[in-house]
Amino acid sequence: MPIKSSNKVSVEFNMASLTDIVFLLLIFFIVLSTLINPYGEKVDLPNSTSRTSDKPSVSVTIKKDLSYYVGAKKINPEQVESELVMALENNENKTAVLYVDESVPTGFTVNLLGVARKNQIEIVLATEAP
Repeated sequence: MPIKSSNKVSVEFNMASLTDIVFLLLIFFIVLSTLINPYGEKVDLPNSTSRTSDKPSVSVTIKKDLSYYVGAKKINPEQVESELVMALENNENKTAVLYVDESVPTGFTVNLLGVARKNQIEIVLATEAP
């Protein structure tokens, strides 16, 4: 007569600990993504106390050395209009935020505002709180 063993090894995998880890990673990346500035290049912005509630999806940056960026992509000044129109073609909200270093001459900002007006694009000027 064969002797039966009462100890059986379970081959099941417990998913509870794995789902805990996945949820912790999800929370970590959600919190981290809110801390990252999506608009790219750093510039010294002028001071202002006014605020806007608009959330533009496209940014245009003019740095101190007069280099132009649409989002994080560096472009030539001649390509600003085409890149801006291309970046906003799928958005129903035609609004862009303009980051201009305070040492940039006003003429460059005015030229960019003219390009925006020509293409019916609303511009929000980025400033820092004093």
